[in-house]
Amino acid sequence: MATFDYAALDARGRDRRGTVAADSERDARERLLRRRLVPVKLVPASASASKPTLLRGRFGNRELTLVTRQLATLVAVAPLEEALRTIGAQAEKPAVRRVLLSTHATVVEGFRLSEAMARQGNAFPPLYRAMVAAGEGTGALPEILERLADLLERQQQVRSRLTTALVYPAALALTALAVVVALMTFVVPKVVEQFDSMGRTLPWLTRAVIGVSELMTGWGLALLVLLALAAAGFVQLLRRPDFRLRLDGMLLRAPLLGRLIRDVHAARLARTLAIMLASGLPLMEGLRTTARTVHNRVLRRATEDMADAIREGGSLSAAMRRAAVFPPTLLYMASSGESSGRLAPMLERAADYLEREFNTFTAAAMSLLEPAIIVAMGGLVALIVLSILLPILQFNSLAL
Repeated sequence: MATFDYAALDARGRDRRGTVAADSERDARERLLRRRLVPVKLVPASASASKPTLLRGRFGNRELTLVTRQLATLVAVAPLEEALRTIGAQAEKPAVRRVLLSTHATVVEGFRLSEAMARQGNAFPPLYRAMVAAGEGTGALPEILERLADLLERQQQVRSRLTTALVYPAALALTALAVVVALMTFVVPKVVEQFDSMGRTLPWLTRAVIGVSELMTGWGLALLVLLALAAAGFVQLLRRPDFRLRLDGMLLRAPLLGRLIRDVHAARLARTLAIMLASGLPLMEGLRTTARTVHNRVLRRATEDMADAIREGGSLSAAMRRAAVFPPTLLYMASSGESSGRLAPMLERAADYLEREFNTFTAAAMSLLEPAIIVAMGGLVALIVLSILLPILQFNSLAL
Protein backbone atom coordinates (compact mmCIF):
# COMPACT_ATOMS: atom_id res chain seq x y z
CA MET A 1 0.00 0.00 0.00
CA ALA A 2 1.42 3.38 -1.09
CA THR A 3 1.25 6.77 0.61
CA PHE A 4 -0.04 9.89 -1.18
CA ASP A 5 0.28 13.55 -0.25
CA TYR A 6 -2.91 15.47 -0.90
CA ALA A 7 -4.30 18.98 -0.94
CA ALA A 8 -8.09 19.06 -0.60
CA LEU A 9 -11.07 21.21 0.33
CA ASP A 10 -13.43 20.30 3.14
CA ALA A 11 -17.18 20.92 3.29
CA ARG A 12 -16.60 24.55 4.37
CA GLY A 13 -14.13 25.26 1.61
CA ARG A 14 -11.08 25.23 3.87
CA ASP A 15 -7.75 23.96 2.64
CA ARG A 16 -6.73 20.59 4.03
CA ARG A 17 -3.36 18.92 3.52
CA GLY A 18 -2.00 15.61 4.67
CA THR A 19 -1.16 12.05 3.69
CA VAL A 20 -3.39 9.09 2.90
CA ALA A 21 -2.45 5.41 2.52
CA ALA A 22 -4.11 3.67 -0.44
CA ASP A 23 -3.53 0.92 -3.00
CA SER A 24 -3.72 3.34 -5.95
CA GLU A 25 -4.39 6.98 -6.79
CA ARG A 26 -8.04 6.16 -7.52
CA ASP A 27 -8.38 4.42 -4.17
CA ALA A 28 -6.80 7.46 -2.49
CA ARG A 29 -9.36 9.77 -4.09
CA GLU A 30 -12.20 7.53 -2.95
CA ARG A 31 -10.84 7.53 0.60
CA LEU A 32 -10.68 11.32 0.63
CA LEU A 33 -14.22 11.62 -0.73
CA ARG A 34 -15.48 9.28 2.00
CA ARG A 35 -13.89 11.67 4.49
CA ARG A 36 -15.84 14.53 2.83
CA LEU A 37 -12.70 16.01 1.31
CA VAL A 38 -12.54 17.10 -2.32
CA PRO A 39 -9.01 16.35 -3.63
CA VAL A 40 -7.34 19.22 -5.48
CA LYS A 41 -3.83 17.77 -5.66
CA LEU A 42 -2.78 14.17 -5.14
CA VAL A 43 0.76 12.89 -5.70
CA PRO A 44 2.81 9.98 -4.33
CA ALA A 45 4.61 10.91 -1.12
CA SER A 46 7.99 9.89 -2.52
CA ALA A 47 7.51 12.15 -5.54
CA SER A 48 6.41 15.15 -3.50
CA ALA A 49 9.19 15.03 -0.94
CA SER A 50 11.50 17.97 -1.48
CA LYS A 51 13.92 17.16 1.33
CA PRO A 52 16.10 14.08 1.63
CA THR A 53 15.37 11.64 4.40
CA LEU A 54 17.67 12.31 7.32
CA LEU A 55 17.09 9.07 9.18
CA ARG A 56 16.54 5.57 7.90
CA GLY A 57 14.69 3.26 10.23
CA ARG A 58 12.48 4.17 13.12
CA PHE A 59 12.76 5.67 16.54
CA GLY A 60 13.30 3.19 19.29
CA ASN A 61 10.16 2.48 21.28
CA ARG A 62 11.52 4.30 24.30
CA GLU A 63 12.61 7.37 22.29
CA LEU A 64 9.29 7.63 20.43
CA THR A 65 7.34 7.35 23.69
CA LEU A 66 9.44 10.05 25.35
CA VAL A 67 9.21 12.40 22.35
CA THR A 68 5.43 11.97 22.14
CA ARG A 69 4.93 12.70 25.83
CA GLN A 70 7.15 15.79 25.65
CA LEU A 71 5.38 17.02 22.52
CA ALA A 72 1.94 16.45 24.05
CA THR A 73 2.96 18.43 27.13
CA LEU A 74 4.52 21.36 25.28
CA VAL A 75 1.90 21.68 22.53
CA ALA A 76 -0.74 22.34 25.19
CA VAL A 77 1.12 25.48 26.37
CA ALA A 78 3.29 26.58 23.41
CA PRO A 79 3.14 26.80 19.60
CA LEU A 80 3.94 23.62 17.70
CA GLU A 81 7.08 25.08 16.07
CA GLU A 82 8.51 26.10 19.43
CA ALA A 83 7.68 22.74 20.98
CA LEU A 84 9.45 20.84 18.18
CA ARG A 85 12.50 23.12 18.38
CA THR A 86 12.74 22.72 22.16
CA ILE A 87 12.42 18.93 22.11
CA GLY A 88 14.87 18.61 19.21
CA ALA A 89 17.47 20.81 20.88
CA GLN A 90 17.45 18.80 24.11
CA ALA A 91 17.41 15.34 22.49
CA GLU A 92 20.43 13.31 23.61
CA LYS A 93 20.79 11.01 20.58
CA PRO A 94 22.05 12.74 17.40
CA ALA A 95 19.73 10.74 15.13
CA VAL A 96 16.66 11.73 17.14
CA ARG A 97 17.83 15.35 17.21
CA ARG A 98 18.26 15.43 13.43
CA VAL A 99 14.79 14.03 12.78
CA LEU A 100 13.07 16.41 15.21
CA LEU A 101 14.88 19.48 13.90
CA SER A 102 14.11 18.43 10.31
CA THR A 103 10.45 18.02 11.27
CA HIS A 104 10.56 21.47 12.87
CA ALA A 105 12.07 23.01 9.73
CA THR A 106 9.40 21.43 7.53
CA VAL A 107 6.61 22.69 9.81
CA VAL A 108 8.11 26.21 9.72
CA GLU A 109 7.92 26.05 5.90
CA GLY A 110 4.15 25.74 6.19
CA PHE A 111 3.55 21.99 6.17
CA ARG A 112 1.33 20.23 8.64
CA LEU A 113 2.89 18.10 11.35
CA SER A 114 1.73 14.81 9.77
CA GLU A 115 3.23 15.89 6.43
CA ALA A 116 6.51 16.82 8.10
CA MET A 117 6.60 13.45 9.84
CA ALA A 118 5.93 11.63 6.57
CA ARG A 119 9.03 13.30 5.08
CA GLN A 120 11.27 11.65 7.70
CA GLY A 121 11.23 8.21 6.09
CA ASN A 122 10.30 5.49 8.58
CA ALA A 123 11.11 7.51 11.69
CA PHE A 124 7.40 7.79 12.57
CA PRO A 125 5.20 4.69 12.10
CA PRO A 126 2.23 4.91 9.64
CA LEU A 127 -0.31 4.44 12.42
CA TYR A 128 1.32 7.25 14.39
CA ARG A 129 1.17 9.63 11.41
CA ALA A 130 -2.44 8.70 10.66
CA MET A 131 -3.52 9.55 14.19
CA VAL A 132 -1.62 12.86 14.09
CA ALA A 133 -3.32 13.68 10.78
CA ALA A 134 -6.70 12.87 12.32
CA GLY A 135 -5.95 15.20 15.22
CA GLU A 136 -4.99 17.99 12.84
CA GLY A 137 -8.12 17.45 10.76
CA THR A 138 -10.42 17.67 13.78
CA GLY A 139 -8.50 20.43 15.54
CA ALA A 140 -7.75 18.20 18.51
CA LEU A 141 -4.01 17.67 18.06
CA PRO A 142 -3.08 18.17 21.76
CA GLU A 143 -5.68 15.61 22.85
CA ILE A 144 -4.55 13.13 20.20
CA LEU A 145 -0.93 13.50 21.24
CA GLU A 146 -1.93 12.88 24.86
CA ARG A 147 -3.75 9.70 23.85
CA LEU A 148 -0.86 8.64 21.66
CA ALA A 149 1.55 9.15 24.54
CA ASP A 150 -0.70 7.10 26.83
CA LEU A 151 -0.92 4.33 24.21
CA LEU A 152 2.85 4.21 23.67
CA GLU A 153 3.52 4.26 27.41
CA ARG A 154 1.14 1.34 27.94
CA GLN A 155 2.88 -0.63 25.21
CA GLN A 156 6.26 0.25 26.69
CA GLN A 157 5.09 -0.92 30.12
CA VAL A 158 4.00 -4.26 28.65
CA ARG A 159 7.37 -4.72 26.95
CA SER A 160 9.25 -3.71 30.10
CA ARG A 161 7.16 -6.05 32.24
CA LEU A 162 7.86 -8.96 29.91
CA THR A 163 11.57 -8.16 29.76
CA THR A 164 11.83 -7.89 33.53
CA ALA A 165 9.92 -11.11 34.03
CA LEU A 166 12.13 -13.01 31.60
CA VAL A 167 15.51 -11.76 32.84
CA TYR A 168 15.77 -14.05 35.87
CA PRO A 169 14.47 -17.22 34.13
CA ALA A 170 16.80 -16.58 31.19
CA ALA A 171 19.81 -16.09 33.47
CA LEU A 172 18.83 -19.20 35.41
CA ALA A 173 18.48 -21.26 32.24
CA LEU A 174 21.87 -20.10 30.94
CA THR A 175 23.50 -20.94 34.26
CA ALA A 176 21.94 -24.38 34.25
CA LEU A 177 23.11 -24.98 30.70
CA ALA A 178 26.65 -23.86 31.55
CA VAL A 179 26.78 -26.17 34.57
CA VAL A 180 25.58 -29.18 32.57
CA VAL A 181 28.04 -28.47 29.72
CA ALA A 182 30.91 -28.09 32.18
CA LEU A 183 30.05 -31.38 33.87
CA MET A 184 29.74 -33.23 30.57
CA THR A 185 32.91 -31.84 28.99
CA PHE A 186 35.30 -31.62 31.97
CA VAL A 187 34.11 -33.80 34.86
CA VAL A 188 32.66 -36.85 33.13
CA PRO A 189 35.72 -37.48 30.87
CA LYS A 190 38.03 -37.51 33.92
CA VAL A 191 35.79 -40.04 35.68
CA VAL A 192 35.60 -42.19 32.54
CA GLU A 193 39.38 -42.57 32.58
CA GLN A 194 39.15 -44.13 36.05
CA PHE A 195 36.34 -46.46 34.97
CA ASP A 196 38.26 -47.63 31.90
CA SER A 197 41.19 -48.72 34.05
CA MET A 198 38.90 -51.01 36.09
CA GLY A 199 37.87 -53.03 33.04
CA ARG A 200 34.32 -53.76 34.22
CA THR A 201 30.92 -53.42 32.57
CA LEU A 202 29.32 -50.09 33.42
CA PRO A 203 25.61 -49.52 34.14
CA TRP A 204 23.48 -48.43 31.18
CA LEU A 205 22.90 -44.97 32.67
CA THR A 206 26.63 -44.40 32.97
CA ARG A 207 27.22 -45.60 29.41
CA ALA A 208 24.53 -43.24 28.12
CA VAL A 209 26.05 -40.26 29.93
CA ILE A 210 29.51 -41.18 28.67
CA GLY A 211 28.17 -41.37 25.11
CA VAL A 212 26.68 -37.89 25.37
CA SER A 213 29.91 -36.58 26.88
CA GLU A 214 32.00 -38.05 24.06
CA LEU A 215 29.65 -36.57 21.51
CA MET A 216 29.96 -33.11 23.08
CA THR A 217 33.75 -33.24 23.44
CA GLY A 218 34.49 -34.84 20.07
CA TRP A 219 31.83 -33.22 17.90
CA GLY A 220 31.01 -30.06 19.84
CA LEU A 221 32.38 -27.66 17.24
CA ALA A 222 30.68 -29.50 14.40
CA LEU A 223 27.38 -29.42 16.31
CA LEU A 224 27.72 -25.66 16.83
CA VAL A 225 28.33 -25.17 13.10
CA LEU A 226 25.29 -27.29 12.27
CA LEU A 227 23.16 -25.27 14.70
CA ALA A 228 24.38 -22.02 13.12
CA LEU A 229 23.55 -23.32 9.63
CA ALA A 230 20.14 -24.49 10.82
CA ALA A 231 19.44 -21.07 12.32
CA ALA A 232 20.49 -19.35 9.09
CA GLY A 233 18.25 -21.68 7.08
CA PHE A 234 15.34 -21.00 9.43
CA VAL A 235 15.80 -17.24 8.98
CA GLN A 236 15.70 -17.72 5.21
CA LEU A 237 12.51 -19.76 5.51
CA LEU A 238 10.91 -16.99 7.56
CA ARG A 239 11.22 -14.72 4.52
CA ARG A 240 8.89 -17.01 2.56
CA PRO A 241 5.28 -15.84 3.02
CA ASP A 242 3.79 -19.35 2.89
CA PHE A 243 6.17 -20.73 5.54
CA ARG A 244 5.74 -17.67 7.75
CA LEU A 245 1.96 -17.98 7.51
CA ARG A 246 2.03 -21.65 8.55
CA LEU A 247 4.44 -20.93 11.41
CA ASP A 248 2.32 -18.05 12.72
CA GLY A 249 -0.73 -20.31 12.57
CA MET A 250 1.09 -22.95 14.61
CA LEU A 251 2.08 -20.32 17.19
CA LEU A 252 -1.55 -19.25 17.56
CA ARG A 253 -2.60 -22.86 18.11
CA ALA A 254 0.02 -23.39 20.84
CA PRO A 255 -1.66 -23.94 24.24
CA LEU A 256 -0.16 -21.03 26.22
CA LEU A 257 1.78 -18.97 23.69
CA GLY A 258 -1.18 -18.77 21.33
CA ARG A 259 -3.42 -17.28 23.99
CA LEU A 260 -0.72 -14.79 24.92
CA ILE A 261 -0.29 -13.62 21.31
CA ARG A 262 -4.03 -13.34 20.72
CA ASP A 263 -4.65 -11.36 23.91
CA VAL A 264 -1.80 -8.94 23.22
CA HIS A 265 -3.04 -8.33 19.67
CA ALA A 266 -6.66 -7.95 20.78
CA ALA A 267 -5.77 -5.46 23.51
CA ARG A 268 -3.58 -3.43 21.17
CA LEU A 269 -6.21 -3.42 18.41
CA ALA A 270 -9.00 -2.41 20.80
CA ARG A 271 -6.91 0.39 22.33
CA THR A 272 -5.82 1.73 18.94
CA LEU A 273 -9.30 1.64 17.43
CA ALA A 274 -10.75 3.34 20.50
CA ILE A 275 -8.31 6.24 20.14
CA MET A 276 -8.79 6.51 16.38
CA LEU A 277 -12.59 6.45 16.61
CA ALA A 278 -12.52 9.07 19.35
CA SER A 279 -10.30 11.15 17.05
CA GLY A 280 -12.77 11.03 14.18
CA LEU A 281 -10.76 8.66 11.98
CA PRO A 282 -12.82 6.18 9.91
CA LEU A 283 -12.95 2.67 11.33
CA MET A 284 -11.94 0.97 8.09
CA GLU A 285 -8.88 3.17 7.63
CA GLY A 286 -7.92 2.54 11.22
CA LEU A 287 -8.09 -1.23 10.68
CA ARG A 288 -6.01 -1.09 7.50
CA THR A 289 -3.40 1.10 9.13
CA THR A 290 -3.28 -1.12 12.22
CA ALA A 291 -2.92 -4.26 10.10
CA ARG A 292 0.44 -3.10 8.78
CA THR A 293 1.84 -3.00 12.33
CA VAL A 294 0.86 -6.62 13.17
CA HIS A 295 3.78 -9.06 12.98
CA ASN A 296 1.79 -12.30 13.06
CA ARG A 297 0.69 -12.97 9.47
CA VAL A 298 -2.49 -14.82 10.46
CA LEU A 299 -3.64 -11.96 12.67
CA ARG A 300 -2.63 -9.45 10.00
CA ARG A 301 -4.73 -11.22 7.39
CA ALA A 302 -7.64 -11.43 9.81
CA THR A 303 -7.42 -7.68 10.46
CA GLU A 304 -7.33 -6.93 6.72
CA ASP A 305 -10.34 -9.22 6.17
CA MET A 306 -12.17 -7.29 8.88
CA ALA A 307 -11.57 -4.05 7.00
CA ASP A 308 -12.90 -5.62 3.79
CA ALA A 309 -15.99 -6.92 5.59
CA ILE A 310 -16.72 -3.48 7.07
CA ARG A 311 -16.27 -1.86 3.64
CA GLU A 312 -18.93 -4.22 2.32
CA GLY A 313 -21.36 -3.01 4.98
CA GLY A 314 -20.75 -5.35 7.90
CA SER A 315 -20.31 -4.42 11.54
CA LEU A 316 -17.10 -4.56 13.55
CA SER A 317 -18.36 -7.23 15.93
CA ALA A 318 -19.55 -9.44 13.05
CA ALA A 319 -16.19 -9.06 11.31
CA MET A 320 -14.36 -9.98 14.53
CA ARG A 321 -16.58 -13.02 15.02
CA ARG A 322 -15.93 -14.16 11.46
CA ALA A 323 -12.15 -13.78 11.95
CA ALA A 324 -12.30 -16.29 14.87
CA VAL A 325 -9.05 -15.09 16.44
CA PHE A 326 -10.34 -12.66 19.08
CA PRO A 327 -11.34 -13.45 22.69
CA PRO A 328 -15.07 -13.56 23.50
CA THR A 329 -14.77 -10.55 25.82
CA LEU A 330 -13.74 -8.27 22.98
CA LEU A 331 -16.55 -9.57 20.76
CA TYR A 332 -19.15 -8.90 23.46
CA MET A 333 -17.84 -5.43 24.26
CA ALA A 334 -17.67 -4.47 20.57
CA SER A 335 -21.23 -5.68 20.00
CA SER A 336 -22.48 -3.79 23.05
CA GLY A 337 -20.68 -0.64 21.94
CA GLU A 338 -22.23 -0.80 18.46
CA SER A 339 -25.75 -1.36 19.79
CA SER A 340 -25.43 1.50 22.30
CA GLY A 341 -23.58 3.92 20.02
CA ARG A 342 -20.58 3.99 22.38
CA LEU A 343 -18.10 1.84 20.46
CA ALA A 344 -14.96 3.81 21.37
CA PRO A 345 -15.52 3.73 25.18
CA MET A 346 -16.44 0.04 25.10
CA LEU A 347 -13.33 -0.80 23.09
CA GLU A 348 -11.24 1.10 25.63
CA ARG A 349 -12.82 -0.88 28.48
CA ALA A 350 -12.16 -4.11 26.59
CA ALA A 351 -8.51 -3.09 26.16
CA ASP A 352 -8.22 -2.40 29.92
CA TYR A 353 -9.70 -5.81 30.75
CA LEU A 354 -7.50 -7.67 28.27
CA GLU A 355 -4.37 -5.93 29.54
CA ARG A 356 -5.24 -6.90 33.12
CA GLU A 357 -5.78 -10.48 31.99
CA PHE A 358 -2.46 -10.42 30.16
CA ASN A 359 -0.64 -9.13 33.24
CA THR A 360 -2.22 -11.80 35.44
CA PHE A 361 -1.45 -14.55 32.93
CA THR A 362 2.19 -13.56 32.46
CA ALA A 363 2.73 -13.20 36.22
CA ALA A 364 1.37 -16.70 36.81
CA ALA A 365 3.37 -18.16 33.93
CA MET A 366 6.62 -16.58 35.11
CA SER A 367 6.03 -17.75 38.67
CA LEU A 368 5.76 -21.32 37.37
CA LEU A 369 8.67 -21.02 34.93
CA GLU A 370 11.32 -20.28 37.55
CA PRO A 371 10.75 -23.39 39.72
CA ALA A 372 10.40 -25.49 36.55
CA ILE A 373 13.88 -24.41 35.42
CA ILE A 374 15.31 -25.12 38.90
CA VAL A 375 13.73 -28.58 38.98
CA ALA A 376 14.98 -29.36 35.46
CA MET A 377 18.49 -28.17 36.35
CA GLY A 378 18.52 -30.19 39.56
CA GLY A 379 17.26 -33.26 37.71
CA LEU A 380 20.00 -33.09 35.06
CA VAL A 381 22.75 -32.56 37.61
CA ALA A 382 21.38 -35.39 39.78
CA LEU A 383 21.29 -37.66 36.72
CA ILE A 384 24.95 -36.95 35.92
CA VAL A 385 26.02 -37.42 39.53
CA LEU A 386 24.03 -40.67 39.78
CA SER A 387 25.66 -42.00 36.61
CA ILE A 388 29.06 -41.44 38.26
CA LEU A 389 28.10 -42.93 41.63
CA LEU A 390 26.45 -46.09 40.27
CA PRO A 391 29.70 -47.71 39.01
CA ILE A 392 31.48 -46.78 42.24
CA LEU A 393 28.76 -48.38 44.35
CA GLN A 394 28.72 -51.40 42.04
CA PHE A 395 32.48 -51.92 42.28
CA ASN A 396 32.40 -51.52 46.05
CA SER A 397 29.70 -54.20 46.36
CA LEU A 398 31.70 -56.54 44.16
CA ALA A 399 34.82 -55.92 46.25
CA LEU A 400 32.93 -56.93 49.37
